[in-house]
Amino acid sequence: MTPEQHAPHSEHNHSRRWLILALLGLAQLMVVLDATIVNIALPSSQADLGFSDGNRQWIVTAYALAFGSLLLLGGRLGDMVGRRRIFVVGLLGFAAASALGGAAQSFGVLVGARGLQGAFGALLAPSALGLLTVTFTDPKERSKAFGIFGAIAGGGAAVGLLLGGVLTEYLSWRWCLYVNLLFAIPVAAGALALLDPARAPGAPRLDIPGVITASLGLFGLVFGFSRAESDGWGDPLTLFSLGAALVLLVLFTVIQRRVKSPLLPPPIVTDRARGGAFVALALSSAGIYAVFLFLTFFLQGTLDMSPVTTGLAFLPMPVTIVTTATTTGVLLLPRFGPRPLIPTAMLLIAAAMVYLAQLEATSHYVTGALPGMVIAGMGMGMIFAAGLQTATSGVPSHDAGVASATANTMQQVGAAVGTALLSTFAASATKDFLAGHAAGPPQPALIEAAQVHGYTTGFWIAAGIFAGGALITALLLPSGTPAQHAESRLASAVAS
Repeated sequence: MTPEQHAPHSEHNHSRRWLILALLGLAQLMVVLDATIVNIALPSSQADLGFSDGNRQWIVTAYALAFGSLLLLGGRLGDMVGRRRIFVVGLLGFAAASALGGAAQSFGVLVGARGLQGAFGALLAPSALGLLTVTFTDPKERSKAFGIFGAIAGGGAAVGLLLGGVLTEYLSWRWCLYVNLLFAIPVAAGALALLDPARAPGAPRLDIPGVITASLGLFGLVFGFSRAESDGWGDPLTLFSLGAALVLLVLFTVIQRRVKSPLLPPPIVTDRARGGAFVALALSSAGIYAVFLFLTFFLQGTLDMSPVTTGLAFLPMPVTIVTTATTTGVLLLPRFGPRPLIPTAMLLIAAAMVYLAQLEATSHYVTGALPGMVIAGMGMGMIFAAGLQTATSGVPSHDAGVASATANTMQQVGAAVGTALLSTFAASATKDFLAGHAAGPPQPALIEAAQVHGYTTGFWIAAGIFAGGALITALLLPSGTPAQHAESRLASAVAS
């Protein structure tokens, strides 16, 4: 038996497990969609509320700060007081914050609403993944469920580009926030009807020192990277934030090894399979940012596509992600395990980034962007299906929430790092290109060529991230299938 099979399993939950998967998938889709939908709505909301370009980043940063810094606390609260309760609170709070943001008549209210969205999202996201972990314990069904969930996690961002474009173009930017109510309220009602309210026995106590050091450390890390993107790496506040984050997270690690009931039990991350999966999720989130940001700019700015057309242009990517994730989860992962799959996926995406790095201002969508998107979608589908399942495999029921929160945290921190690094390199490359062609005043064609050069530089950096990720995960991940990993963990537990 695996540790998960030792966990008490509600017959009520088990008999309705596929309906529960549908609910959890809708909740995950809402969280993933929200990021790209809001990005699409930024220009319209800025024109309506009249805030400056310098303040625009706070619409994104306020959410990222609250979400990233509170994920571990949100996951542990689900373990302590019951995941259904925290899941429903997260859904209803997210809906209320979205309504507040949609009705905002000032920049301050909108930023505050985005921060509240992030805080309730930090309750919602790990509870959803934790519920999935304890609901599906049969290896074959678990693989299928995680394949579907991974497909939603990977493809939702691209779908958000289309939905955000439609809502902004035909309704209003405010509907990019109001649309969350159409997800959250029905899912909350379904959760109350379908999910078992009981919490797992042996629920841990709250590690207050761990909560403080982890939350402040993650806040400083996300804030530091966000500020580096806008104010530069030499900015004193950027350096202070990153330095303080490093000190706090080191202190957090020390605390976790000494307290009786740690916020993040060390075995969750020191297990080779889970540790390798966490690294894969972080690196893939850092690198894939290049596709969603730079390709969006290329399609809208260089190819002059409308927001709706841009969303349609991205659709082949989520279709590929869904197809690959379900195939990986059902057929490949149970047979081969994560070690051959995740590094191969990293190499696939690295190849896609190299292909996209060949884009020019005269490139076309079908021959220039589409092949890279499809290849990257194949790799992302493999990583999300194999990574999410491996990251939460073999965890006792009373730790499933914090393990899920760790997976979400790795993705959030990876995205913050990728945003800062790739944006910085792209902006620097664009500036250098213009400086190298400064014989006369910049012409529109020269400016466009410089922008595309910045995008392709970002793709080259992303290719390096994924190539390095392939090597790192090949070294970290153990060989063997999930079933063999479970037997190894059980043997180690018995021996100890």
